[in-house]
Amino acid sequence: MSCFETSDSHEHPRLKPLRVALLKQGLYEEAKTMAGDLAGSGWKIVESDDERLCLVCERAGGFLRGTARVTIRVDGPDGIPSATAHVRSETASGLWPRDRANVLEFLLPFHRRVC
Repeated sequence: MSCFETSDSHEHPRLKPLRVALLKQGLYEEAKTMAGDLAGSGWKIVESDDERLCLVCERAGGFLRGTARVTIRVDGPDGIPSATAHVRSETASGLWPRDRANVLEFLLPFHRRVC
């Protein structure tokens, strides 16, 4: 299994956790809307935990890429507009997993949407 997730240790600014001045519930709702918009790219929401602010999406990649699973988790203080989105991509099979590219596929439009 391969995986890639956002981290402050990455040099690329779009591969770091996304921090914005929004309430965490608002950032989570934006993530759900954006994930729904990516359905045209083959992504589908397979799990949505509104209490834990965690969203799981999948896309079948076939033999070469395998099925990718992207998890978006939002955290932050209650009632204060300071939220962080963490994105993780995992691929269980396939010859050429694209986990880093999957994280960017979510974060680039998400950054445009909320920043």
